[in-house]
Amino acid sequence: MASNKVADLAGPGVSTYPEVEKILPTDYQPLLSPKETQHAITAIKRYIEDGLCRELNLFRVEVPLIVSAESGVNDYLDRDGSRTPIEFPCGLGLEKRITAQVVQAATKWKRMALRQFDCDVGEGIVTDMRAVRKDYFLDHDHSAYVDQWDWEKRITADMRNLDFLKKTVRGIWKVIKGAEQFAMKEFPKLKTKKYPELPDELVFLHAEEILDMYPDLPRKQRETAILQRYPAVFIIGIGWVLEDGYPHEMRAADYDDWATETYDGNRTLHGLNGDILVWNAVTKRRHELSSMGIRVTKETLKQQLEITKQLDFLKLPYHQAILNDRIPLSIGGGIGQSRTVMHLLKTAHLGEVSVTVWPKELNAVCEPKNIRVLE
Repeated sequence: MASNKVADLAGPGVSTYPEVEKILPTDYQPLLSPKETQHAITAIKRYIEDGLCRELNLFRVEVPLIVSAESGVNDYLDRDGSRTPIEFPCGLGLEKRITAQVVQAATKWKRMALRQFDCDVGEGIVTDMRAVRKDYFLDHDHSAYVDQWDWEKRITADMRNLDFLKKTVRGIWKVIKGAEQFAMKEFPKLKTKKYPELPDELVFLHAEEILDMYPDLPRKQRETAILQRYPAVFIIGIGWVLEDGYPHEMRAADYDDWATETYDGNRTLHGLNGDILVWNAVTKRRHELSSMGIRVTKETLKQQLEITKQLDFLKLPYHQAILNDRIPLSIGGGIGQSRTVMHLLKTAHLGEVSVTVWPKELNAVCEPKNIRVLE
């Protein structure tokens, strides 16, 4: 079982197309036509962005698609370096061209942007972030093209606790649940007895608690099992090594704080971050909507980089800004746009709500199942 746990620590996707074929529904029928789907996508995205601004006190800002490699601002998504950004030279006519990278996420940029936009404590930003992640296995809910509501909010040291994290998560869930109700009202075909509605409340569980319940299962199977019991959960503490010797999932060491100690009344736990996952009744699988957390301090940045043997990152401008108190303490995260819309519109494939490249192998699996992706 240990080898399965190791394999489940990083890298999303099902891993083979025969496996994808097994998990996709055999009785699938889209609830909306392609034209109706496009109208619904526009309406839902507008509702959610406005709702996030209202619930979390955010305002919308522009976000980069490319950053310089030397800035250290790009996101490496995990700690093992297996998912690298697209890199290219740019700046025709320069003696030394800029080494640029396509962003994989705007996690670090957003924290620096809080200072750029002069955000007050309790105020933050939200972006319409577009990214490319070339090292994903492309299946029905993982794409090389990523769109997220990436958000970040300035906080103070006394707000760095689980109560504040949970309050923020509840605000996000209120928006997502509201978007579901809004979509069903505007597009009545979405209201069907075939698929259950989202619950009104999320269940909060620490990764250690879920491991206690399912000690022999690797991470994705633990998540699948817990979602059978609770159809919407927020899993706290992703990145720290758990009691079985493995983290719930690999996490980068330089944005979310997964090392800070917390206490549940019985034992010491770790982490001020987590993921929102829901049960997808269409694909009958776990479905991640958001990853977020309270960000590292200069102390936890050094601690986590030491754990991951990446202390050389401390020389980069972003990391220096944290060490020298040039950027504020913050909380932030990313909410998958197409992931969330896919769930709310009850589609079986990300490609029904998002246009990108898909392999022939995947299309060949989908077509016989009445799944038509956008081209």
